[in-house]
Amino acid sequence: MKGLFFVIISLFLIILQTVIFPAFSWFSCRFDLTLIVVVFLSLNFSNYWVLGAIAAIGAIMDSLSGGPFFLYMFSYIWIFLIVQLASQLVFQTSVLYVLTISLVSVMVQQGLFLFSVLVQQDHAAVWPVEMSRLFQQALWGAVVIPPGIWVISRLFGRWQNMGRAAAKTWIKMRDQ
Repeated sequence: MKGLFFVIISLFLIILQTVIFPAFSWFSCRFDLTLIVVVFLSLNFSNYWVLGAIAAIGAIMDSLSGGPFFLYMFSYIWIFLIVQLASQLVFQTSVLYVLTISLVSVMVQQGLFLFSVLVQQDHAAVWPVEMSRLFQQALWGAVVIPPGIWVISRLFGRWQNMGRAAAKTWIKMRDQ
């Protein structure tokens, strides 16, 4: 049940990011909405299946992005590892912690993007543009990721309650 929920949420965010938002002129920065799911999974689960799910989300984003392959997957895995390390050191239910993790996640991803761009192009021409994009993405991350995590947390709680209710109903019908 957990896996199905995260598949649905991930596909919804990927479709929203790649199909719906590019049609709007106000969303020209192309913020990576799947970071919300990656940070949520990293904060709430530490099993190996989560790492596989994050790698799968990264593979989907890599195939849709048109950029260097493994870039999203590599950034998502690093974000997972950083969040797991930080979660062992800090009280993780604080709003400030979630905001900090959101900013660090965006910085890790944008740092890897910046590195991939600087490897391929002239450093002097690209640096100011990419630094301005880094700050824009950090601002979007601070605004979008914490409320997104809260919404996914609420939806996940309701999903689990619906699953429990369906299981109880199924068991009751089976026993009759």
